[in-house]
Amino acid sequence: MSERKRYRRKSGAEITAVRLDLETEGFRYYKWGAWQQCRAGDWIVCNQGDTYTVSAGTFAATYEEVSPGRYRKTGEVWAEVAETDGNVTTQEGVTHYRAGDYVIYNIHDDTDRYAISRERFQELYEPV
Repeated sequence: MSERKRYRRKSGAEITAVRLDLETEGFRYYKWGAWQQCRAGDWIVCNQGDTYTVSAGTFAATYEEVSPGRYRKTGEVWAEVAETDGNVTTQEGVTHYRAGDYVIYNIHDDTDRYAISRERFQELYEPV
């Protein structure tokens, strides 16, 4: 991996989200090359047409409501460019990535991480 650097979400990159506030065991879905798991209390997110889930703890720590159903990511992230293909374990499952994609950490250590394509990362994030 390359050097880890700090980034923030670009202005205007809000998401639509709904909390899975039901008595449920959650559900499984296939995304990023592997099965993911959503649990009661997690959030179902639509990020400019890309739909996925975010754990309740991560959502509470990194997003703020800007209007009903619309949220802005306020927490800074750390990210590094993957030098080879690989995968990361996330709170929801596993995400596979290719060389050149970004591995993102909501916390500077190796917890609460995920990966997205270089193009998507550059659309959504800017250096701090």
